[in-house]
Amino acid sequence: MSSDFFNFTPDLALNRIEDLGFELTGRYTQMNSYENRVFDFELEHGHPSIIAKFYRPNRWSLDAIKEEHSFLYELKEQGIPAVAPLLLNNKETTFKTESMISTLFPKAQGRLIQEFLSDDLKSIGRLLARIHNIGSQKKATHRPTLNGFFYGEENLPIVSKWIAPELLKRYEEASYQIIDFLDEHLDESKFIRIHGDCHRGNILQTDPKQGAKEFFFIDFDDFCMGPPVQDFWMLFSGEDSRKEEDYILTGYTELRDFEYESLELVTALRGLRIINYAAWIAKRWDDPVFKKIFPNFREYIYWAEEVEALEKIAWKL
Repeated sequence: MSSDFFNFTPDLALNRIEDLGFELTGRYTQMNSYENRVFDFELEHGHPSIIAKFYRPNRWSLDAIKEEHSFLYELKEQGIPAVAPLLLNNKETTFKTESMISTLFPKAQGRLIQEFLSDDLKSIGRLLARIHNIGSQKKATHRPTLNGFFYGEENLPIVSKWIAPELLKRYEEASYQIIDFLDEHLDESKFIRIHGDCHRGNILQTDPKQGAKEFFFIDFDDFCMGPPVQDFWMLFSGEDSRKEEDYILTGYTELRDFEYESLELVTALRGLRIINYAAWIAKRWDDPVFKKIFPNFREYIYWAEEVEALEKIAWKL
């Protein structure tokens, strides 16, 4: 990992944005992002703020980032609310800062919703259907494929170095049960471009003084090829998940067909996320921020809880 990223300061970011011709007031907010360095910069003359995103080196290739940006523009061109990056003077959406690929976004004006009503969930379902309709029109060739191999099997050697030895066999056995299930039941010929990290924290609602409110998704950083059902299960909240599922799918199926059999994949996809998330932390352990955020990552109790969670999932398959 480049020291440029670890030591990257708001002043360096501000200077780089000014080099592009933007007039900044000097006021900024550093946004909550573990993965990248993200800043909200205030512009002079009352212009709307811009969001500057400096990608973690070696996470995505330039082609992969441009593929995400292209998808956001496809959504926007079809009238789907999406926060697409700004086009710079050279007609590109990216620029280099030290060893980092960087991008500017318009600031998204919206608020998180604490509780979704039935009509809200139907609206979110319709919005997801519109996104998936666009996502199904072509393939992403530079983004990952959400399957048992890339998100599970490739991560196990990384994770195994951190697991307490007495827990390793149980962890691997439960993981391979989940991976084998997905290998057997995922049909990659039906994969489309999806959001990939579609949880409630990535949904905002506009709050205009006039006109109708609308939902929109943010943070397509995990945009990938995968099964449409991946964009559903993180929206369900536990006790009322069956009702929420029904409302979302009611809205979704107004605009797009849904294979209800794919809901059987949700349990295994939860397990795959646990494996991938642990590997994500392990790969970034050299980043001082991660040691502070995940202080229990090297402790026995952390991995004991991970093993228990994976085993409960494996038993349900």
